[in-house]
Amino acid sequence: MFAILKKEITSFFASPVGYLVIAIFLVLNGLFLWVFDSEYNILNSGFADLTAFFRLSPWILLFLIPAVTMKSFSDEKKLGTLELLFTRPLNTWQIVLGKYGGAFALTIIALLPTLLYVLTVWKLGNPEGNLDTGSTAGSYFGLLFLVLSYTAIGIFASTLSENQIVAFLVSVFVCFLFYYGFEGLSALGTSASSVYHLGEGFSALGMKAHFDSISRGVLDTRDIIYFLSVAFFFLFITVIKLKSNRNR
Repeated sequence: MFAILKKEITSFFASPVGYLVIAIFLVLNGLFLWVFDSEYNILNSGFADLTAFFRLSPWILLFLIPAVTMKSFSDEKKLGTLELLFTRPLNTWQIVLGKYGGAFALTIIALLPTLLYVLTVWKLGNPEGNLDTGSTAGSYFGLLFLVLSYTAIGIFASTLSENQIVAFLVSVFVCFLFYYGFEGLSALGTSASSVYHLGEGFSALGMKAHFDSISRGVLDTRDIIYFLSVAFFFLFITVIKLKSNRNR
């Protein structure tokens, strides 16, 4: 498993892909947070906090992570090396976790430089250090769990087609559905109590509600279990899909 993980990380940085992914993530965040005159601009907000960053990042990651994972298995299928991968002394779970770990590690590497935003806002505060560290730490944990789930979805999508673009589009759609789709359905609730509770139920199925909950600085076990369950579910069906291909 660790050999595959190492191979995945090495292959990302052996080509411009890994550097490009990290650069795009940082440039997009930097432009919206510090340059563009928009609602996300920290300098225009008048408050020393990173709320804008944590509102923006899930949407950028929604496209970025599928771009990282889209070739995980689709490339293997296209090149005909998937069968070769199955001949290694590894079970299907180890192969999937190796691919998953490589994509997850790359995304975490992309997130690490954003800690400079924390230092910058800390310095800009009046007085210096006037930053809600609990909420900031909670939001980073929320992003971590979000990356876990997005990556698992992307890995699964890459098994559906040998075409990377198809894998990318499927992954973006499913990530969007889980992050905001259920939240959007919950907004359809009316004043009727039964419909309102139905809307709350839809919201609880989505990642956004759980991400927002963790971002408040409180690590609720229900939120953690939700994200881990989503990640495990998509990894599980990835293994099932690969086993079905292996037995053909």
